[in-house]
Amino acid sequence: MTGGSRGIGFAVAEALVAGGAMVVVTGRDQAALSEAHTRLAALGSGAADRVAIARGDLREESTSECAVRTAIDRFDGLDVLINNAGVGRFEDVATLSGDAWREVIETNLNAVFYCCRAAIPLMRQRGSGWIVNISSLAGSHPFATGAAYCASKAGLDAFTLALMQELRHDDIRVSVVAPGSVGTAFAGGDRHAAAPWKLTAADVARTVIDLLSHETRSLPSRIELRPSKPRK
Repeated sequence: MTGGSRGIGFAVAEALVAGGAMVVVTGRDQAALSEAHTRLAALGSGAADRVAIARGDLREESTSECAVRTAIDRFDGLDVLINNAGVGRFEDVATLSGDAWREVIETNLNAVFYCCRAAIPLMRQRGSGWIVNISSLAGSHPFATGAAYCASKAGLDAFTLALMQELRHDDIRVSVVAPGSVGTAFAGGDRHAAAPWKLTAADVARTVIDLLSHETRSLPSRIELRPSKPRK
């Protein structure tokens, strides 16, 4: 579970652990990871033994390899990879710095490639697996000041659908979940002042859990999730 220390990532990790899964949570902030580990470990009897953390920056290829190794060492394998880690920098292209552009593309797109590439050999060896990439409706609905973010998510959408076709005959399913406005602290938002019309992180987590419950013959390759009554 990449980017699992807060927001959507934590909500998905929480739902997985509550359902009995063994989960490796990645993140860059050690304090946030430690807090997430404490909260996940408190979910019930045995939960502490089913949670591991892997700190690192996924923009570095070695971090994804370390996370997969953690799953092997702690839980003897990897059945599901959920790529959720993401950043947003919202500014006009004319003033957006090269560093900001690279941070968004490298985190939201390159890191997913690194994680998938690290996980695929293990899933092929096991003969099954599921990769879920958390995208955004911004990938298909661009907006001003969102060029970097929208481009990263559009690229992620295309990457996911191409990967799905590469792996489906290996019994590895690949899906993308694209939510609209979610009331979290992402990109500086205040989760405590989230507008009531927005989706919650738990809504997205429920969608991911429902997706993973599909029979092996079923592959929902793209799921879009919108607020039912958005702001007019």
